[in-house]
Amino acid sequence: MNAILEEKKKDNFVQNLFDAGGHIGYSRVRRHPKMQDFIFGARNNIEILDLELTEKKLNEAEDFLKKLGREGKNILLVGTKPSAKNHIKEMGIALNIPYVSERWLGGTITNFKVLGGRIAYLHKLEEEEKTGGFEKYAKKERTVKKIKLEKLRNMFNGIKNLKSIPDALVIVDPNEEKTAFAEALTKNIPVVALINVDSNPENINYPIPVNHNSQKAVSIVLQCLQKSFEDGLKEKPTETQVQNG
Repeated sequence: MNAILEEKKKDNFVQNLFDAGGHIGYSRVRRHPKMQDFIFGARNNIEILDLELTEKKLNEAEDFLKKLGREGKNILLVGTKPSAKNHIKEMGIALNIPYVSERWLGGTITNFKVLGGRIAYLHKLEEEEKTGGFEKYAKKERTVKKIKLEKLRNMFNGIKNLKSIPDALVIVDPNEEKTAFAEALTKNIPVVALINVDSNPENINYPIPVNHNSQKAVSIVLQCLQKSFEDGLKEKPTETQVQNG
């Protein structure tokens, strides 16, 4: 087994992911039956993911995100577990797109009208604060406004620029983000997901089998996805090009 695993490390991407522990799954008893095809073997009763298949599936997800970028579509990033949250936030800030790195708010997608109203109120308060509008209130009311503003900022941190239902979700571990994944399914929104051996890949449009408990492995995969979306954005036609056909 060790000799075969070493052979798998020859490819640069596969080697980097291997060195990051991206191949490490869970014990056999935790394996979802539909993950069988993504498993290379086992070592010390721990399932080993086939990183060549991981690369293949990542390439498919990259093509999809590049297409979304080219078409100017919106994606929402979701990952709240310790190994993912910082990377999700960094990717969201780098791409200037919505992200959830702390807590998914139930109804973010399925009840977007209500959420959109709350976000609009947050923007109203921020504009009022920015222009000095708070000064017209009495001290007590001004304090209440500021407390409310901070509460909304904390609540909607990362998604305050979410202006419509997203065209796709990128999720790190749909088992961890059950509500987000379920809402995406309800609204038929395509999902790109980093999954381990305990997930069901069947309802995921672009499953990427990888050890999402490894911060480094998560970072490698998300960086690839980020670059693909960025490349797509660079190919997005300008308004002039669209008008000229």
